[in-house]
Amino acid sequence: MNASHTNSLRITVLGPVRAWRGEQELALGSPQQRAVLTALLLRRGRPTTVGELVDALWGERPPSGAVTVLRTYVSRLRKVLEPRRKAGEAPQVIVSAADGYLVRLPEDCLDLGVFERRVAEAKKLRTGGDLAAAAELLHSALELWDGKPLAGLPGPLAEAERYRLDEQWLSAVETGTDVDLELGRHEEVAAQLSSLTCEHPLRERPCELLMLALYRCGRQAEALAAYRKLRDALVAELSVEPGPALLDLHARILAADPTLRAPVPPPQAASPAPSVSAPPSAAAARPAQLPADLPVFTGRDSELAQTNALLPAEGKRPTAVVISAIGGMAGVGKTTLAVHWAHEIAHRFPDGQLYVNLRGFDQTGSAMPADEAVHTFLDALGVPPSQMPGRPDTRAALYRSLLADRRVLLLLDNARDTEQVRPLLPSGPGCLAIITSRNQLTGLIASDGAHPLTLNPLPLAEARDFLARRIGAGRMAAEPTAADEIIARCARLPLALAIVAARAATHPSFPLHAVADELRASHGSLDAFTGGDISTDVRAVFSWSYHALSASAARLFQLLAAHPGPDIAAPAAAALAGLPLRETRGLLGELTHAHLLTEHFPGRYTFHDLLRIYAAERVGCEEAATDRGQAFERVLTWYLHTADAASRFITPERPRAPLLPLPSDCRPLTFTTYDEALEWCSTERANLVAAINQAAATDGMSALAWRLTAALWGFFYLRSHRNDWLASNRVSLAAARSAGDRRGEAECLTGLANALSVNGSLGEAIDHYQQALPVFRELGDEKGASRIIGNLGDVHLRAGRIEEAIEYLEETLETDRAIGHGWGVGICLNNLGEAYLRLGRLDEARAYLEEALEVLRATDNRWVEGITLDFLGTVYHRLRRHDDAVQQYHLALQAHREVGNRWAEAHSISHLAETRLAVGERDAARTGWGQALQLLEEFNHPDAEEIRDKLRGLDDAVPGAPPDEPSSAAGASTASPRDPGGRAGRR
Repeated sequence: MNASHTNSLRITVLGPVRAWRGEQELALGSPQQRAVLTALLLRRGRPTTVGELVDALWGERPPSGAVTVLRTYVSRLRKVLEPRRKAGEAPQVIVSAADGYLVRLPEDCLDLGVFERRVAEAKKLRTGGDLAAAAELLHSALELWDGKPLAGLPGPLAEAERYRLDEQWLSAVETGTDVDLELGRHEEVAAQLSSLTCEHPLRERPCELLMLALYRCGRQAEALAAYRKLRDALVAELSVEPGPALLDLHARILAADPTLRAPVPPPQAASPAPSVSAPPSAAAARPAQLPADLPVFTGRDSELAQTNALLPAEGKRPTAVVISAIGGMAGVGKTTLAVHWAHEIAHRFPDGQLYVNLRGFDQTGSAMPADEAVHTFLDALGVPPSQMPGRPDTRAALYRSLLADRRVLLLLDNARDTEQVRPLLPSGPGCLAIITSRNQLTGLIASDGAHPLTLNPLPLAEARDFLARRIGAGRMAAEPTAADEIIARCARLPLALAIVAARAATHPSFPLHAVADELRASHGSLDAFTGGDISTDVRAVFSWSYHALSASAARLFQLLAAHPGPDIAAPAAAALAGLPLRETRGLLGELTHAHLLTEHFPGRYTFHDLLRIYAAERVGCEEAATDRGQAFERVLTWYLHTADAASRFITPERPRAPLLPLPSDCRPLTFTTYDEALEWCSTERANLVAAINQAAATDGMSALAWRLTAALWGFFYLRSHRNDWLASNRVSLAAARSAGDRRGEAECLTGLANALSVNGSLGEAIDHYQQALPVFRELGDEKGASRIIGNLGDVHLRAGRIEEAIEYLEETLETDRAIGHGWGVGICLNNLGEAYLRLGRLDEARAYLEEALEVLRATDNRWVEGITLDFLGTVYHRLRRHDDAVQQYHLALQAHREVGNRWAEAHSISHLAETRLAVGERDAARTGWGQALQLLEEFNHPDAEEIRDKLRGLDDAVPGAPPDEPSSAAGASTASPRDPGGRAGRR
């Protein structure tokens, strides 16, 4: 077979294994036959033994006659690859070699060889500095790939080689992307890298390249999010942190490292730069355009320290242009701070100070074009009208040239966005650009190395100084309470404080409490914050930011005022607006960038108090009442369904109220673990309580109020939020009664009685249970009535009325057994065990408790199982079977910790400590009580004082005293023995 015929062969392995002779594709046969050819090709001209080929195809379990089958495959391949070979002529492609075969083909005949050669040549070009040629060659190499390498081939060798080839492809993609980034092609590669990181979520190099590409695109937040996503995956899957390269890039992005900026492409030779020589009259001009500093400026010491740290030491020239971007909400004092700082450091810029109001958020709505600002600056720099360039790009070039060797301070006030500011930035070292904006200039921070400083409302101490400088320290000292109320009503916003201070200063005879009364009377309105002109009218100043929003963002801004809680998460905001989560996140980002909303924690947003009032005013003017009501109902229903989903993990199998229908445009959260559910409830607690209160106060929403309260029963109880539990049930009960909702009334009476019982108000608890019982019977709810009777038994047990408790509990036990309510049976048996334990009838107590364990485990009631185990520990302690007691307490602790019942955990630790003390292990007892005290102090639980008494009296404790017998350490009462914490009462 001649060489030209061999060279006409073309074989691919970077995808399906295929072969062509010229333009004609060859039939390579079955997948096993193709696998034989591939095994030989991948040896790259080196021989492969028959044994190695057998292993490559079939691994450790080859079929009988494997060698014969293999030789048949080789024979068929020779006929396909060399159809013109005559009988008796030696093969030229698949050649026999010792005990095996090898393939003789030029490297160019195999796509893998071509790929490897192009990658190697591209690396040489890159090393030599020819990045464009290297990128082109790498892209052509990657174009050879046609999906998964060795697609469809069986056998262990194919699997191993597929992994190796995938690594080669990934490495080439990473190298090619890196070169593209060096060429400034970050926009083009960002999407490809996003896909690559999704396909390889644990690979660090693609993430590193993606972060750099996103950063250079001005998408700093997304770059940091990509890092967090990879880090979370590495920690979760491998328990490792990212490597040094990724950590370093993350730190540099956070620091806005200017060396991360995209490379500047080389200038076009065909487009000569315009002449930008400075006119003679411009050389001597020294502008001084700063507005006057505020005579009564005070505070902002921390912020001034941050800005001063941007500059080199006094007397030293900056080695690069310094850019400070001062942001914050309207009225927070951005311009005041910028002007004050500029005056403080003006002497360090001997070539002058330039100022312009860019009108980014002006009442006229017309932002100043960048070219107009350049023209203004050229005038200030002394360029005569006759020598002013006619073209905007030529004017910009002249502007940069004039600043190139000067030390000039620029104050660019009230900027709208990065695009407005960027043409005004000086290019040479020695200059400082101070920029103020209500928007977050993320593009400027990411691409131009600007140093961000976000102003917040004044701290209380600085707000007091602010007011004292304007109305006098004497008036402040005379009425400190009124002064603090004024500050609170102004929400520490400098503009609001300045307006109120001006009113007080112009009426020195007005007492401060009268001013405070006036603010209190206008609560919920901005009428009290109207200054003498539009620039000092809080409502007008806010409106300039508001009117710059998109229509969708403005609608969300209005609806957020209807949310009852102190902050809101993105999924809840989506429910409020009736929009998809992804769209809502974008709108929240728009509001945050405009400083109309604050992202105080990732994914959680809050209003400044005065902005909330402004949003409420806008919704009253622009949003129909029906839309507001529907939005409020949507978010409350979302909270209800999400709380119910959480309760199924916190208190599984517990009776729960039927839910109200979910609007079609709501997507409640789901949970996969107990910890997730509990964390959500803890995070949203203030919002959930506020939602209950507002629903209870809103006509037609009482059903939402009591259902949400019922769904939070387990959370309130486990985390000992007693005040929330009591208050939520009280307002929900009042609302249910007002609406004539008997089911709601019964559930709220039960919930309120439960909370009162846990809080120690046993008489009130009994009264509410007795009110609930006839309502359940009226509703025909036999199970609900049985639940109330069982709870009456529990509360009588707590009150020390043991015989009455047993009567109630036995009645409930009989009913629950009759109706097949296993959950209730287990609880009743536990409570009867406790009752007989209190009576000192230990054998009966143990019998009930052991039977309770069987039922509780059958019904998966892990919560009450922990309590039962604790009671069994007490039984064994009294029987002086201390080893058995210790074992039961440890089992109880395990159950408590699984369900998160930290209150019960504290009590079981305390009981275990008593048993340790009983056997003389005083140090172990002290350690245990210390742990129990720490847990109880987390919830400010009243039982903490009892533990402190135990610790104080430990040295005088009587060894061997049972936990419920009086001793100087335990101080327990036989009439009211210990509560295991986390009662087994039902609901």
